[in-house]
Amino acid sequence: QEGVPEGRQGGRGRQGGRRGGGPAAPAPRNAAGRVHLGAAAHGETGLWLPARGVVTTPIAPDIPFQPWAAALYKDREGHRLEPHARCKASGVVRQFQTPYGIEVLELPELQRIYIFDVGGPHTFRTVYMDGRSHPDDVLPSYYGHSIGWWDGDTLVIDTTGYNEGFWLDRMGAPHTERLHTIERLTRTDAASLQYEMTIDDPAVYTAPWTARFDMRWEQDIELFEYIC
Repeated sequence: QEGVPEGRQGGRGRQGGRRGGGPAAPAPRNAAGRVHLGAAAHGETGLWLPARGVVTTPIAPDIPFQPWAAALYKDREGHRLEPHARCKASGVVRQFQTPYGIEVLELPELQRIYIFDVGGPHTFRTVYMDGRSHPDDVLPSYYGHSIGWWDGDTLVIDTTGYNEGFWLDRMGAPHTERLHTIERLTRTDAASLQYEMTIDDPAVYTAPWTARFDMRWEQDIELFEYIC
């Protein structure tokens, strides 16, 4: 499993103005009124980490596995030989389940959002915000092909084109190349981000299903050098 460098986890940063235990400040916004999902001011740094520490429990209590998928999930729970812990990039919720956090970088001039996976494989994911559709001949990859749009203050990410080389979560939920996901990222205040995903993979599950968890903003930390 991933180690946690001393000082990188457990309250090093300031959580969106929560010093002294007071309420968090409102979510920061740009000049057009759009919520920032990352650092808002020039020179500010910060990362999103799981709100209750690294998530190792199942991401949903009643995942509608097909029988073969349930057996594979149980086997993975036993051996825990997950690809992410062996330096492989991991899509969907697993990218967010890391003790090192993730960084969201918005580049409006490029109409793209980048999600950096800090530590582990040290890779990044691209979300295209220019209104394009998924290509018909997308080459399967760890992060798939992601297109995004805003629904109020929520970033919606639609992704297809995944490969089968990663686990959906730390516990080993499986998938195939038929996987289609919808993720929703909502910054509810300066210190809080709600992550929600809907999984649709008819080769693995008997029905689409949804799970969510919260992340916290750790200010004054940033992406650091990491050799996996």
